[in-house]
Amino acid sequence: MSNQVDLGTVFKGSSSGKVVKAKGTTLELKPSDVAIDIAWSGLCGTELHLTKNDMVLGHEGVGIVSKVGKDVTQFKVGDRVGWGCNHDSCGHCEECWKGIDTLCEERKIYTLSDFHFGSFGDRAVLNADFVHKIPDSLPLKYAAPLQCGGATVFGGIKRANIQSVDRVGVVGLGGLGHLAIQFLHKMGCEVVVFSGSNRKKDEAFKLGADEFVAVKENPNLEGVKRVKHLLTTTSEQPDWNQLFKVLGPRSQIVPLGVSMSDMTYPYNDLLLKELSIVGSIVAPRQVHQEMLNFAARWNVLPWIEEMPMTEENINKGLERLEKGDIHYRFVFKSQTTDAE
Repeated sequence: MSNQVDLGTVFKGSSSGKVVKAKGTTLELKPSDVAIDIAWSGLCGTELHLTKNDMVLGHEGVGIVSKVGKDVTQFKVGDRVGWGCNHDSCGHCEECWKGIDTLCEERKIYTLSDFHFGSFGDRAVLNADFVHKIPDSLPLKYAAPLQCGGATVFGGIKRANIQSVDRVGVVGLGGLGHLAIQFLHKMGCEVVVFSGSNRKKDEAFKLGADEFVAVKENPNLEGVKRVKHLLTTTSEQPDWNQLFKVLGPRSQIVPLGVSMSDMTYPYNDLLLKELSIVGSIVAPRQVHQEMLNFAARWNVLPWIEEMPMTEENINKGLERLEKGDIHYRFVFKSQTTDAE
Protein backbone atom coordinates (compact mmCIF):
# COMPACT_ATOMS: atom_id res chain seq x y z
CA MET A 1 0.00 0.00 0.00
CA SER A 2 1.32 3.45 -0.92
CA ASN A 3 2.13 5.84 1.89
CA GLN A 4 1.08 8.80 -0.25
CA VAL A 5 -2.24 10.48 0.58
CA ASP A 6 -3.84 12.79 -1.98
CA LEU A 7 -5.92 15.33 -0.05
CA GLY A 8 -8.19 15.84 -3.07
CA THR A 9 -10.36 18.95 -3.07
CA VAL A 10 -9.85 21.50 -0.29
CA PHE A 11 -11.39 24.87 0.57
CA LYS A 12 -8.97 27.65 1.53
CA GLY A 13 -8.95 31.24 2.64
CA SER A 14 -7.90 33.89 0.13
CA SER A 15 -6.73 37.51 0.06
CA SER A 16 -10.27 38.56 -0.90
CA GLY A 17 -11.70 37.09 2.29
CA LYS A 18 -13.72 34.57 0.30
CA VAL A 19 -13.24 30.83 0.70
CA VAL A 20 -12.07 29.25 -2.56
CA LYS A 21 -12.00 25.70 -3.87
CA ALA A 22 -8.50 24.37 -4.58
CA LYS A 23 -6.49 21.24 -5.29
CA GLY A 24 -5.00 19.81 -2.12
CA THR A 25 -1.44 18.64 -1.75
CA THR A 26 -0.15 15.06 -1.41
CA LEU A 27 1.17 14.08 2.03
CA GLU A 28 3.38 11.26 3.24
CA LEU A 29 1.65 9.01 5.78
CA LYS A 30 4.02 8.76 8.75
CA PRO A 31 4.16 5.57 10.86
CA SER A 32 2.12 7.28 13.62
CA ASP A 33 -0.47 8.82 11.27
CA VAL A 34 -3.93 7.96 10.05
CA ALA A 35 -5.56 9.18 6.85
CA ILE A 36 -9.22 10.16 7.15
CA ASP A 37 -11.84 10.43 4.43
CA ILE A 38 -13.85 13.41 5.64
CA ALA A 39 -17.62 12.86 5.83
CA TRP A 40 -18.85 15.96 7.69
CA SER A 41 -17.39 19.20 8.98
CA GLY A 42 -18.77 21.66 11.48
CA LEU A 43 -18.43 25.43 11.08
CA CYS A 44 -16.87 27.22 14.05
CA GLY A 45 -16.78 30.96 14.65
CA THR A 46 -12.97 30.84 14.58
CA GLU A 47 -13.16 30.55 10.79
CA LEU A 48 -14.46 34.13 10.57
CA HIS A 49 -10.98 35.35 11.56
CA LEU A 50 -9.13 33.16 9.04
CA THR A 51 -10.81 33.67 5.68
CA LYS A 52 -7.95 35.87 4.40
CA ASN A 53 -5.29 33.33 5.37
CA ASP A 54 -3.70 31.08 2.75
CA MET A 55 -4.65 27.86 4.55
CA VAL A 56 -7.17 25.05 4.33
CA LEU A 57 -10.01 25.89 6.69
CA GLY A 58 -12.10 23.83 9.10
CA HIS A 59 -11.28 22.06 12.36
CA GLU A 60 -14.45 20.18 13.32
CA GLY A 61 -13.89 17.11 11.15
CA VAL A 62 -15.32 13.61 11.28
CA GLY A 63 -15.01 10.74 8.86
CA ILE A 64 -13.70 7.27 8.15
CA VAL A 65 -10.13 6.00 8.58
CA SER A 66 -8.83 5.08 5.12
CA LYS A 67 -5.15 4.35 5.90
CA VAL A 68 -3.13 3.65 9.04
CA GLY A 69 0.60 4.06 9.63
CA LYS A 70 2.61 0.98 10.56
CA ASP A 71 2.90 1.98 14.24
CA VAL A 72 -0.80 2.73 14.75
CA THR A 73 -2.60 0.13 16.88
CA GLN A 74 -5.66 1.98 18.20
CA PHE A 75 -7.40 2.43 14.84
CA LYS A 76 -8.11 0.34 11.77
CA VAL A 77 -9.41 1.12 8.31
CA GLY A 78 -13.16 1.77 8.49
CA ASP A 79 -13.22 3.26 12.00
CA ARG A 80 -15.42 6.33 12.60
CA VAL A 81 -13.24 9.12 13.98
CA GLY A 82 -13.02 12.86 14.53
CA TRP A 83 -10.52 15.57 15.38
CA GLY A 84 -10.49 19.13 16.64
CA CYS A 85 -8.02 22.00 16.82
CA ASN A 86 -5.15 20.13 18.54
CA HIS A 87 -3.01 18.07 16.19
CA ASP A 88 0.12 17.17 18.17
CA SER A 89 2.30 17.98 21.19
CA CYS A 90 5.86 17.28 22.31
CA GLY A 91 4.91 14.44 24.67
CA HIS A 92 7.71 15.09 27.15
CA CYS A 93 7.05 18.46 28.84
CA GLU A 94 5.37 18.84 32.24
CA GLU A 95 2.04 19.76 30.65
CA CYS A 96 2.05 16.68 28.42
CA TRP A 97 2.97 14.44 31.36
CA LYS A 98 0.04 15.89 33.31
CA GLY A 99 -2.38 15.19 30.46
CA ILE A 100 -2.90 18.82 29.48
CA ASP A 101 -1.31 18.66 26.03
CA THR A 102 -3.47 21.62 25.00
CA LEU A 103 -1.02 23.80 26.96
CA CYS A 104 2.18 22.28 25.57
CA GLU A 105 4.43 25.07 24.28
CA GLU A 106 5.34 22.95 21.24
CA ARG A 107 1.81 21.83 20.43
CA LYS A 108 0.54 21.88 16.88
CA ILE A 109 -2.77 23.65 16.83
CA TYR A 110 -5.16 24.75 14.12
CA THR A 111 -4.43 28.31 12.91
CA LEU A 112 -0.72 28.00 13.82
CA SER A 113 0.36 24.82 11.99
CA ASP A 114 -0.70 22.22 9.41
CA PHE A 115 -1.99 24.83 6.96
CA HIS A 116 -2.24 22.28 4.13
CA PHE A 117 -5.25 20.41 5.52
CA GLY A 118 -8.44 21.11 7.41
CA SER A 119 -11.92 19.66 7.71
CA PHE A 120 -13.13 21.63 4.68
CA GLY A 121 -11.90 19.10 2.16
CA ASP A 122 -11.88 15.48 1.04
CA ARG A 123 -9.16 14.06 3.30
CA ALA A 124 -6.89 14.78 6.23
CA VAL A 125 -3.75 13.19 7.70
CA LEU A 126 -3.16 13.40 11.45
CA ASN A 127 -1.15 11.91 14.27
CA ALA A 128 -3.38 9.03 15.42
CA ASP A 129 -2.89 9.99 19.07
CA PHE A 130 -4.86 13.19 18.43
CA VAL A 131 -7.75 11.48 16.68
CA HIS A 132 -10.83 10.37 18.61
CA LYS A 133 -13.13 7.39 18.22
CA ILE A 134 -16.73 8.35 17.54
CA PRO A 135 -19.10 6.05 19.48
CA ASP A 136 -21.28 3.95 17.19
CA SER A 137 -24.51 5.44 18.58
CA LEU A 138 -23.44 9.02 17.79
CA PRO A 139 -24.26 10.04 14.18
CA LEU A 140 -21.28 11.66 12.46
CA LYS A 141 -23.16 14.81 11.46
CA TYR A 142 -23.87 15.53 15.13
CA ALA A 143 -20.36 14.54 16.20
CA ALA A 144 -18.77 17.16 13.92
CA PRO A 145 -19.66 20.31 15.96
CA LEU A 146 -18.65 18.49 19.13
CA GLN A 147 -15.01 18.33 17.98
CA CYS A 148 -14.50 21.99 18.92
CA GLY A 149 -17.78 23.36 20.29
CA GLY A 150 -18.44 20.34 22.48
CA ALA A 151 -14.80 20.02 23.54
CA THR A 152 -14.69 23.70 24.48
CA VAL A 153 -17.78 23.50 26.67
CA PHE A 154 -17.08 20.12 28.25
CA GLY A 155 -13.44 21.06 28.84
CA GLY A 156 -14.56 24.15 30.76
CA ILE A 157 -17.02 22.13 32.83
CA LYS A 158 -14.28 19.67 33.80
CA ARG A 159 -11.73 22.42 34.38
CA ALA A 160 -14.07 24.14 36.85
CA ASN A 161 -14.89 20.82 38.55
CA ILE A 162 -18.62 21.46 38.25
CA GLN A 163 -20.71 18.94 40.19
CA SER A 164 -24.22 17.60 39.63
CA VAL A 165 -25.54 19.44 42.71
CA ASP A 166 -24.34 22.85 41.51
CA ARG A 167 -26.44 25.75 40.28
CA VAL A 168 -24.76 26.93 37.09
CA GLY A 169 -25.36 30.01 34.96
CA VAL A 170 -24.87 30.01 31.18
CA VAL A 171 -24.47 33.41 29.52
CA GLY A 172 -25.55 33.36 25.88
CA LEU A 173 -27.65 30.89 23.91
CA GLY A 174 -25.80 30.17 20.68
CA GLY A 175 -23.45 27.55 19.30
CA LEU A 176 -21.61 27.04 22.59
CA GLY A 177 -24.44 27.96 24.95
CA HIS A 178 -26.92 25.44 23.59
CA LEU A 179 -24.36 22.67 24.12
CA ALA A 180 -23.47 23.90 27.62
CA ILE A 181 -27.14 23.73 28.65
CA GLN A 182 -27.44 20.15 27.43
CA PHE A 183 -24.24 18.89 29.06
CA LEU A 184 -25.05 20.54 32.40
CA HIS A 185 -28.66 19.37 32.36
CA LYS A 186 -27.66 15.76 31.63
CA MET A 187 -25.12 15.97 34.47
CA GLY A 188 -27.94 16.89 36.85
CA CYS A 189 -27.03 20.54 37.42
CA GLU A 190 -29.56 23.31 37.97
CA VAL A 191 -29.11 25.42 34.84
CA VAL A 192 -29.88 29.16 34.64
CA VAL A 193 -29.67 30.78 31.21
CA PHE A 194 -28.87 34.49 30.88
CA SER A 195 -29.82 35.97 27.51
CA GLY A 196 -30.58 39.46 26.21
CA SER A 197 -34.29 38.98 25.55
CA ASN A 198 -37.01 36.35 25.86
CA ARG A 199 -36.70 35.42 22.17
CA LYS A 200 -34.98 32.10 22.89
CA LYS A 201 -36.72 31.33 26.16
CA ASP A 202 -38.75 28.36 24.88
CA GLU A 203 -35.69 26.85 23.21
CA ALA A 204 -33.68 27.18 26.41
CA PHE A 205 -36.23 25.08 28.28
CA LYS A 206 -36.33 22.51 25.48
CA LEU A 207 -32.56 22.17 25.80
CA GLY A 208 -32.84 21.53 29.54
CA ALA A 209 -32.68 24.91 31.30
CA ASP A 210 -34.37 25.21 34.69
CA GLU A 211 -34.56 29.00 34.68
CA PHE A 212 -34.31 31.77 32.09
CA VAL A 213 -33.31 35.39 32.71
CA ALA A 214 -33.72 38.10 30.05
CA VAL A 215 -31.06 40.51 31.28
CA LYS A 216 -32.27 43.53 29.27
CA GLU A 217 -35.75 43.18 30.74
CA ASN A 218 -34.48 42.51 34.25
CA PRO A 219 -31.27 44.60 34.40
CA ASN A 220 -30.98 44.40 38.18
CA LEU A 221 -31.47 40.61 38.06
CA GLU A 222 -34.15 40.88 40.72
CA GLY A 223 -35.31 37.56 42.12
CA VAL A 224 -32.39 35.63 40.62
CA LYS A 225 -30.68 33.37 43.15
CA ARG A 226 -26.91 33.08 43.26
CA VAL A 227 -25.02 30.67 41.02
CA LYS A 228 -21.96 28.63 41.92
CA HIS A 229 -20.44 28.80 38.43
CA LEU A 230 -21.00 31.16 35.51
CA LEU A 231 -20.10 29.98 32.01
CA THR A 232 -19.89 32.76 29.42
CA THR A 233 -20.29 31.59 25.81
CA THR A 234 -20.58 34.86 23.89
CA SER A 235 -17.99 36.48 21.61
CA GLU A 236 -18.73 39.88 23.13
CA GLN A 237 -17.96 40.66 26.75
CA PRO A 238 -21.11 40.70 28.91
CA ASP A 239 -21.93 43.39 31.47
CA TRP A 240 -19.81 42.13 34.34
CA ASN A 241 -21.13 44.75 36.76
CA GLN A 242 -24.56 43.24 36.19
CA LEU A 243 -23.57 39.57 36.35
CA PHE A 244 -21.42 39.90 39.46
CA LYS A 245 -24.67 40.42 41.38
CA VAL A 246 -25.57 36.73 41.01
CA LEU A 247 -22.16 35.37 41.99
CA GLY A 248 -21.98 33.98 45.49
CA PRO A 249 -18.85 33.73 47.65
CA ARG A 250 -16.09 31.70 45.97
CA SER A 251 -18.08 31.33 42.79
CA GLN A 252 -16.27 30.69 39.52
CA ILE A 253 -16.40 32.53 36.21
CA VAL A 254 -15.55 30.27 33.26
CA PRO A 255 -15.07 32.22 30.00
CA LEU A 256 -15.54 29.94 26.98
CA GLY A 257 -16.20 32.25 24.03
CA VAL A 258 -13.24 33.75 22.18
CA SER A 259 -13.43 37.53 22.46
CA MET A 260 -11.31 40.29 20.93
CA SER A 261 -12.16 42.73 23.76
CA ASP A 262 -10.82 43.05 27.29
CA MET A 263 -12.60 41.76 30.37
CA THR A 264 -13.50 44.62 32.75
CA TYR A 265 -15.01 43.65 36.08
CA PRO A 266 -15.61 45.04 39.61
CA TYR A 267 -12.24 44.36 41.21
CA ASN A 268 -13.35 44.76 44.83
CA ASP A 269 -16.21 42.30 44.36
CA LEU A 270 -13.74 39.77 43.00
CA LEU A 271 -11.56 40.31 46.04
CA LEU A 272 -14.19 40.45 48.78
CA LYS A 273 -16.19 37.47 47.49
CA GLU A 274 -13.00 35.48 46.77
CA LEU A 275 -14.21 34.80 43.25
CA SER A 276 -12.18 32.85 40.68
CA ILE A 277 -11.80 33.31 36.93
CA VAL A 278 -11.06 29.92 35.40
CA GLY A 279 -9.52 30.01 31.93
CA SER A 280 -10.19 27.06 29.65
CA ILE A 281 -9.20 26.85 25.99
CA VAL A 282 -10.42 23.39 24.87
CA ALA A 283 -10.49 19.85 26.24
CA PRO A 284 -7.25 17.85 26.26
CA ARG A 285 -7.31 14.44 24.59
CA GLN A 286 -8.67 12.26 27.37
CA VAL A 287 -11.40 14.79 28.23
CA HIS A 288 -12.26 15.14 24.53
CA GLN A 289 -12.92 11.41 24.31
CA GLU A 290 -14.88 11.49 27.58
CA MET A 291 -17.02 14.26 26.09
CA LEU A 292 -17.84 12.17 23.01
CA ASN A 293 -18.70 9.15 25.15
CA PHE A 294 -20.90 11.29 27.41
CA ALA A 295 -22.69 12.85 24.43
CA ALA A 296 -23.38 9.43 22.95
CA ARG A 297 -24.65 7.94 26.21
CA TRP A 298 -26.84 10.89 27.23
CA ASN A 299 -27.94 11.99 23.77
CA VAL A 300 -26.31 15.42 23.80
CA LEU A 301 -26.81 16.52 20.20
CA PRO A 302 -26.13 19.92 18.65
CA TRP A 303 -28.99 21.57 16.79
CA ILE A 304 -27.71 21.65 13.23
CA GLU A 305 -28.43 22.89 9.74
CA GLU A 306 -26.97 20.69 6.98
CA MET A 307 -25.49 21.86 3.67
CA PRO A 308 -23.38 20.16 0.98
CA MET A 309 -19.69 21.05 1.27
CA THR A 310 -19.26 23.46 -1.64
CA GLU A 311 -17.49 26.78 -2.09
CA GLU A 312 -20.82 28.58 -2.34
CA ASN A 313 -22.28 26.98 0.78
CA ILE A 314 -19.19 27.54 2.92
CA ASN A 315 -19.18 31.24 2.05
CA LYS A 316 -22.92 31.43 2.63
CA GLY A 317 -22.50 29.74 6.00
CA LEU A 318 -19.77 32.18 7.03
CA GLU A 319 -21.92 35.16 6.03
CA ARG A 320 -24.85 33.87 8.05
CA LEU A 321 -22.62 33.01 11.00
CA GLU A 322 -21.25 36.56 11.07
CA LYS A 323 -24.82 37.91 11.10
CA GLY A 324 -25.87 35.51 13.86
CA ASP A 325 -28.31 33.86 11.46
CA ILE A 326 -27.65 30.31 12.62
CA HIS A 327 -29.64 27.79 14.62
CA TYR A 328 -27.29 26.70 16.20
CA ARG A 329 -24.48 25.05 14.18
CA PHE A 330 -23.81 24.52 10.48
CA VAL A 331 -22.47 21.19 9.23
CA PHE A 332 -21.17 20.57 5.72
CA LYS A 333 -21.62 17.16 4.10
CA SER A 334 -18.75 15.80 2.02
CA GLN A 335 -19.37 15.31 -1.69
CA THR A 336 -16.96 12.34 -1.81
CA THR A 337 -17.50 10.30 1.37
CA ASP A 338 -20.97 9.03 2.24
CA ALA A 339 -20.92 8.02 5.90
CA GLU A 340 -23.35 8.55 8.74
